Amino acid sequence: MRLSSILNGQHFGNLAKVHGIVTYKLSPFEQRAFAGAISKGLPNMVRRFRSNVFIVTPPFIVGYLIYDLTERKHTALLRKNPADYANDE
Repeated sequence: MRLSSILNGQHFGNLAKVHGIVTYKLSPFEQRAFAGAISKGLPNMVRRFRSNVFIVTPPFIVGYLIYDLTERKHTALLRKNPADYANDE
């Protein structure tokens, strides 16, 4: 039995006959990949940003303040105190 007799002019996805199931296909050339990206996607992105900004931002601010305070204290501890060497000649 040859493969061409099995296919019988059918495409590979259409080999089986299934009754009771309706399938719809849309060509990739007919699809609009960015349909509604500006009219629906941009307002949705702004809404989601506004709803999460007050949840996400405070921990980042607190973390930055702790980091900055730690770095300043570290650089201050690395320096020598000039008052300790005021009487040296």
